[in-house]
Amino acid sequence: MKPFDFQRPDDLGTAHDAARDGATFVGGGTNLIDLMKLEIMSPDTLVDISRLGLDAIQAHGHGLHIGASVTNSDLAADMRVRQDYPVLSRALLAGASGQLRNKATTGGNLLQRTRCPYFYDKDTACNKRSPGSGCAALGGELRNHAVLGTSEHCIALHPSDMAVALRMLDALVEIEDTEGDRREVALDDLYRLPGDRPDLETTLAPGDLITGVILPAPMVGRQLYRKVRDRASYAFALVSVAATLRMEDGKIAATALAFGGIGTRPWRDPEVETLLIGETPSTALFDKAGEVLMKGATLHEGLAFKETLTKRVLSATLKELTQ
Repeated sequence: MKPFDFQRPDDLGTAHDAARDGATFVGGGTNLIDLMKLEIMSPDTLVDISRLGLDAIQAHGHGLHIGASVTNSDLAADMRVRQDYPVLSRALLAGASGQLRNKATTGGNLLQRTRCPYFYDKDTACNKRSPGSGCAALGGELRNHAVLGTSEHCIALHPSDMAVALRMLDALVEIEDTEGDRREVALDDLYRLPGDRPDLETTLAPGDLITGVILPAPMVGRQLYRKVRDRASYAFALVSVAATLRMEDGKIAATALAFGGIGTRPWRDPEVETLLIGETPSTALFDKAGEVLMKGATLHEGLAFKETLTKRVLSATLKELTQ
């Protein structure tokens, strides 16, 4: 690991002063420190945000405001989250280990980097790590890679379980710039598709700090998070689905669906949701929804299984929610 300076400010103003000089914010550090050890990321200065008062979960209108420093463990255990947003609690508990959840923060979870092995191997080409160098994953060994939102420059998978649930819940991300001005952006607008610049993963400007996440009023209906992975714990999703669904008079009255394990960012397809609304649940309907979801998939060699798996996971999730 390369030497670096470390600061632990007590107020946002001091933190932003450091950010203007190019410092990198750190919360729990569960991903960043690993990347620094491998010298994939080598910030000159780390600014610890743990003393900035961003560790509260508070009522926000009819929803909740979740501070950026709230740990994944505390968020998953919060009674308001468990009662009104169970899909978020379940997604958090499905991710990583208990030890990591005790350290990982809400803001850091949103900004964790891909687990593509070629990104972590400095001896291979990676446009996300070194723009213009190429993508060793293309033509390489593929299993934990994306099939939606990819480009000829990158097929790296977005790793977060929490972000998938937040995408389904229509969460907003609260961001403060170096001048202290705050804005709110939809989660989908936080992440960029790789295009020809996979190294630009978010729409954050230099020095921007995620200060919190805002959840809207709870959705009416049943919620479910289903995750399929290679082993029962401490593994990233091959396919995951965050879903809510409400039935009226035997028909699907409302639904929201987001997917992990298949996209370069947490994936949501409004066409799939529109297809389901107003329809009577059936195997044929659920199969059609899977076809619509996967119609734009790019299935490189080694990833064809994700098409079948995704359709099956979606169908099983919808069947459970409509029974």
